Amino acid sequence: MSASQIWADAPSPCVDVCKYKRAGRCVGCMMTKMEKDSFPHSGSADMKKRFFETLLARLEEEHKNPAFWAIAYRRKCEREGVPCPLDEDGT
Repeated sequence: MSASQIWADAPSPCVDVCKYKRAGRCVGCMMTKMEKDSFPHSGSADMKKRFFETLLARLEEEHKNPAFWAIAYRRKCEREGVPCPLDEDGT
């Protein structure tokens, strides 16, 4: 499977914490409820990849270690039986 296809098939960055604080963003994934609802419709692999990059930047801005989210997301991908797009970029 190509990296582009892995990104296109990437599951939502939600890691099932779903506690909204800090400007209406989830403390687990840093998405707003609207972003969470719209993610499955994000479209292309490039759009999804940019979305993930934005979330990683938010985690860093909030002084959270993105590695903790990445671990939870990799576990989610494993549970769903799909390749993790983070592994395609060495993230």
